[in-house]
Amino acid sequence: MDSPIEVSVTGGKEDEPVSLKRKMSLFSCEICGGEEAKYKCPRCMKYSCSLPCVKKHKTEVNCSGLRDKAAFVPMSKFNEINLLSDYRFLEDTSRLVDCGARDRLFPRHTSNKYLNLLKNRARRHNIDLKILPIGFTKRRVNSTFFHKKEQRFYWHLKLIFPQSHAEYTEKRVPDNKILNTILEKYIDSANSDPVIRQRLKTYVMSQSGVKVYMKLEQGKCNPARFYELDPSESLLKNLENKTVIEYPTLYVVLMEFTSDIVVLGKEHVQVSPPDKDQEEKTDASKSYK
Repeated sequence: MDSPIEVSVTGGKEDEPVSLKRKMSLFSCEICGGEEAKYKCPRCMKYSCSLPCVKKHKTEVNCSGLRDKAAFVPMSKFNEINLLSDYRFLEDTSRLVDCGARDRLFPRHTSNKYLNLLKNRARRHNIDLKILPIGFTKRRVNSTFFHKKEQRFYWHLKLIFPQSHAEYTEKRVPDNKILNTILEKYIDSANSDPVIRQRLKTYVMSQSGVKVYMKLEQGKCNPARFYELDPSESLLKNLENKTVIEYPTLYVVLMEFTSDIVVLGKEHVQVSPPDKDQEEKTDASKSYK
């Protein structure tokens, strides 16, 4: 909407007459040219005197009359109104992104019947899928679903890169996608996203390579234990015979830091040194023979 020129009223004492002061425009109407301008278009900054002139200017120059929210404002002219406008612009953007995530193409089902179907389908692939109660963050953000027509899982996937202190979320990852293909977007020097590549520079520049792990969710382990995944296999193959709470969380670790990770089935077992007396007996029996 076009903004009217301000009118201010000042009052004096009770026994003195009240005087009206109007901020007069220094411009005349740019549409009819005959009247004093009362309005200024937030979009094209044209001055107008009345509603018919406002409508006429919108028709002639094809102006929407809406302020350009992305227009450049120099710091010398930046004020609280611009700050509030930018804040509302960011809120509108966030709302649009949220609406886009709720598209009707793949609706998110939260009924018990659908969740039971999800767990049963996972069980067929030897995946122990656990669903958290409503209210948990992982339950709220989880976008995993089972496509009945394709008979395939589309997983919500969380990727953690400890050496760069970075976390990323992948949505609707098909279960037949190879793990190495998923990681290409992040740490491949040629195919990765430039912004992500800069954040994960330690991984991209590393010559030793990486290993992918998945944390053992069940039980309290100290230290934490991990499954080692095969990057050359599909996501579904890597999730077999494992417990997944809501969605998989994968840890991508540089090779030189893997010595500190306790891998399930490869725990370090301390071997006690052989008994000295037993050693001497063995040596004596060998010499006798």
